[in-house]
Parts: sequence; structure tokens; C-alpha cells
Amino acid sequence: MKTKALKKMTSTAAAVLLTLAFAGQSFAAAAMFQDLSGTPAKDKIAQLQQRGIIHGVSDTQFMPDAAVTAAQAIQMFVNAFNLNIDLLRFVKAPQATDYFANANNDAWYANALIIAANNDIGLSPDLDPAKNWTREEFTHQLMLTIEKHSNLPLIKIIPVDIADSADFTNGYDGSIQRALVLHIASLDSDGKFHPAAGITRAEAAEMIYNALEYIAAHPAPAGGLQE
Repeated sequence: MKTKALKKMTSTAAAVLLTLAFAGQSFAAAAMFQDLSGTPAKDKIAQLQQRGIIHGVSDTQFMPDAAVTAAQAIQMFVNAFNLNIDLLRFVKAPQATDYFANANNDAWYANALIIAANNDIGLSPDLDPAKNWTREEFTHQLMLTIEKHSNLPLIKIIPVDIADSADFTNGYDGSIQRALVLHIASLDSDGKFHPAAGITRAEAAEMIYNALEYIAAHPAPAGGLQE
């Protein structure tokens, strides 16, 4: 009797575990973004979601064509490159407005701004967290972030011909050139970058993914300039 009871309990437990396993799979599938059909970078976005680097406006909606605010971009950088302030000690608890006058200390992005400021990624003190970033703004800040916090190899670059380079904001052209050479960013079929166009969530996510792939594939050598 005990043996039969034990077998029954074991069988029941196995059934419960199997049910939970399938439930977990169903939940995971339901939690994937459902609005990426037709988005060229959908596989890259899905991988970033699985790694917890990007988040949607809901569990199933990413809104790939929506604009990216400065706050959203900075949160992406913090998540993607593991920026933190774990080793810093403060006399008083830092607030976002200690670094950015236009910030809101109670906003969802406040901690990301504090982390970014203390990691010196080149953000302006007059940053507007709610401002939609352009393609050139996002690219410039992305390159500053990875070059500051990733041990990238030094390389000589051959400038890429960009059909609308005359439209670049002064000081951004170098970052954009490096992003293109490293295949972090790309031009359209007409050889244009569209620097003043607003960057979309899908475009930003794809560039983050490409940057992480480049960093993983190109560890810096012990020393010297690569030819």
C-alpha cells in the first residue's frame, strides 16, 4: 500500500511539474513583444528583451516606431553596459537634480541619470530628460558611453562617405563615423544617415545590440594600435 501511495504521489508531482513547465512556457511566450512584425531588427530586440536590457511600454508592446527620449536612451545605456555606482560613497544621497537641473527626482528615470552622471558619459548639465533624441544625438552619446566604459581596441578608420554629412551638428561627425566603421550604425540605401531625424525605439535597440556584439567580438589587445 505504501509503495502504491508513493508511486501515486510521485506521478502526481510529476504531472504538476509538467503542468507548471508548460504554463511557464506559455507565460514566456505571452510576455514576448507582439508588435514587431515587419520590424527588421525584431530578432535583436527580442534578444535584448530576454536579457533585460530593454523593456516595452507593456509586457507585449514595444512600440518600435515610437520616439526615444533622452531619459529612455540613458536607461538603455545604463542597462546595456552595466553602469553602476556600487563602489562610490556619498556624503548625502545623490539626487538627479544634483547633476541635471531639468530632471525630476521622483521620476522613473532619476536613478539612471544619477548613475550616468557619475559614470561621466558626457551628458550636458542642461539635459532635458523628456526631449526626443535625434539619430545623431543618440549615436554620439552611445559612442561616448562605450568608448568610456568598454575596453575597445584602438583602430585606424577610413572615413565613410555620407551623402548628408553636411547636415551633421558640429562635433558629432567623429562619433557617427566611428559608429559606421564599427557597424554599430548604418546608412540608408542612398548613403544617408538622416542625423536630424528622430531615432525610433527599434533603431536605438538595434544600435545597442550591434554595440554589444562588437564589444564581445573585439576585445582590446594588450597594447598598440591595430593596423
